[in-house]
Amino acid sequence: MTVIGITGGTGAGKTTALEAIRELGGTVIDCDAVYHDLTFKSRDMLNEIDMTFPGVVQDGVLQRRELGKIVFSNDTLLLKLNEITHRYVKAEVSRIIEEQRSAGGAIAAIDAIALFESGLSGLCNFTVCITAPREIRARRIMAREGISYDYAVLRIGAQKDDAYFKDKCTYTLVNDFDTADEFKNLCRKFFSEKVRCEK
Repeated sequence: MTVIGITGGTGAGKTTALEAIRELGGTVIDCDAVYHDLTFKSRDMLNEIDMTFPGVVQDGVLQRRELGKIVFSNDTLLLKLNEITHRYVKAEVSRIIEEQRSAGGAIAAIDAIALFESGLSGLCNFTVCITAPREIRARRIMAREGISYDYAVLRIGAQKDDAYFKDKCTYTLVNDFDTADEFKNLCRKFFSEKVRCEK
């Protein structure tokens, strides 16, 4: 099985790239969804979070707002939380990959902005940065979320810049197309060729 790590900032077109993987018959592993699922089913993760941040788990339920108040204004505490959650997410993603491989899956994509900090890139055959010009990204976010241009630019500015992703990824795909279908066609061609090469 070829495992591809896909990352990039909001509005670049990552969702379109992941749709291309699905159209090639592949599996998409959404790490945000994996983490959300673990907050309900992983007692070990919840216990470790609660030991590190006492009181944020009540009656077996993670109190996200309370946890956010503690970690989002303190980089050191946020790193501690990430160290815990990334470890559990990586283990669960590894399990899912093995499950798909056993079922005969040929291709899978890991969808995660924190691909590198979490160590998930080590599970991938190669990684791909999806990027796009800032103006295009802003317009896409505005259309998708109904927000102002200024707020869209602030959203983009709060994220890591494209150079961060490019420097760490094996490949970069630039999405400066007029339509999502044009970019999806590029992604399908790129991924299918790379998967053949991996085989």
